[in-house]
Amino acid sequence: PTVCAEQCDGRCYGPYVSDCCHRECAGGCSGPKDTDCFACTNFNDSGACVTQCPQPFVYNPTSFQLEHNPRAKYTYGAFCVKKCPHNFVVDHSSCVRACPSNKMEVEENRIKMCIPCTDICPKVCDGIGTGSLQTAQTVDASNIDKFVNCTKINGNLIFLITGIKGLHYVPVEWNTNYSMCYPVFPGYLNIQYWPENMTDLGVFSNLATIGGRSLYSGIGISLLILKQRWISSLQFQSLSEISAGNVYIFNNSRLCFYNTVNWTGLFRTPSQKVLVRNNRDPEECLEQRMVCDSMCSDEGCWGPGPDQCLSCRFFRRGRTCVEACNLFDGETREFANGSVCLECDSQCNKMDANTVTCLGQGPDQCVRCLHFKDGPNCVEKCPDGVQGAHGFIFKYAKANNECHPCHANCTQGYNKFLINSSNTPAITVLALLLLELLLLLLLLLLLPPTILTSLQLLAIADFYQF
Repeated sequence: PTVCAEQCDGRCYGPYVSDCCHRECAGGCSGPKDTDCFACTNFNDSGACVTQCPQPFVYNPTSFQLEHNPRAKYTYGAFCVKKCPHNFVVDHSSCVRACPSNKMEVEENRIKMCIPCTDICPKVCDGIGTGSLQTAQTVDASNIDKFVNCTKINGNLIFLITGIKGLHYVPVEWNTNYSMCYPVFPGYLNIQYWPENMTDLGVFSNLATIGGRSLYSGIGISLLILKQRWISSLQFQSLSEISAGNVYIFNNSRLCFYNTVNWTGLFRTPSQKVLVRNNRDPEECLEQRMVCDSMCSDEGCWGPGPDQCLSCRFFRRGRTCVEACNLFDGETREFANGSVCLECDSQCNKMDANTVTCLGQGPDQCVRCLHFKDGPNCVEKCPDGVQGAHGFIFKYAKANNECHPCHANCTQGYNKFLINSSNTPAITVLALLLLELLLLLLLLLLLPPTILTSLQLLAIADFYQF
């Protein structure tokens, strides 16, 4: 072995002072450059050992400002990468498994990133083997309440017989409150035992993405369902992506529907695999009518009913597949946005059969208004003292229920009884106008001109203009 010069701190490629390794080298090297290192002390940037990866912003001494660095990279373990793996999150300049407690995870342009919470952060709970549950091996009686009302779970969920057998109950709240506002599960889901009184996994009905940022066992599993005697359907009705890791569904004697799912359509990488074996025979499921609803497409389903389809044969209303949207009938009228049924605005007047109620989303898409029309929008009432850009806005409705601006000199709107009552007979309106005219003439006769104020004269002039 080479004996290094004292100045080389034990890292050199020859015996001389000039043969020292670069300061970023950890261990030996084959030359003096940062690209000659056998291993890096800090980070490896495309073969060069560096103190830190190229930062997102660099200081411009000419403009005295921070500017975006086109060479920026993220730290991923001991490496600098141009972009983080798709199942990791960007936090400033690093690829992380989960955001810190003062930040929340969002997705922009298919890039997951951590941003500071503007108010109270969503409730993020530790998964098994993470944070406060670092030493836990399974969900059990001592920790199951920690998962109620979570909006997200960082880590993994593991259900083993040692945990479930020790449970006297599974909280009812799981069926209602275990709804992830940001429905991403970063780790893996491992179910090797499940309560006998629960025949599906519907508590995970809001789960949209299994991230696979950490994987189970040496064969890289992100979803494992093993030896369940009670589960007849999975009911992962929102699951649309398994970002990384493999799927293993073995020896579930009552499980149906699994064979209808196009699992590879959920994967993000071609290296992911699915292994589904020794579950209930599909022929038995067919005999028991445990089959996909007729409203489901050929892509399969997670369980019985039109709300468990991976995609719809015709149209979708919320989570449920339907044969048609309520264009011409039904209590709530709809329009079709592609193959999705969406409700018409509440200000749209429900039309008779064979006529649609609206053409799209919003109060400006109604065929006819339920109450009044202000510009292009249907409204419940005309603006009456609403703050505008240049003062308060007052409008009145004519006989056709369209809102029109009051005169510029009006400060409290027009006489509502006279104008807004579209059902008032014309003869009554005329009589009231004549009566008000007589009262004004009487006022002119009784009061001397010196007493009439400019405001009174303005009111009289405005009446005649009306």
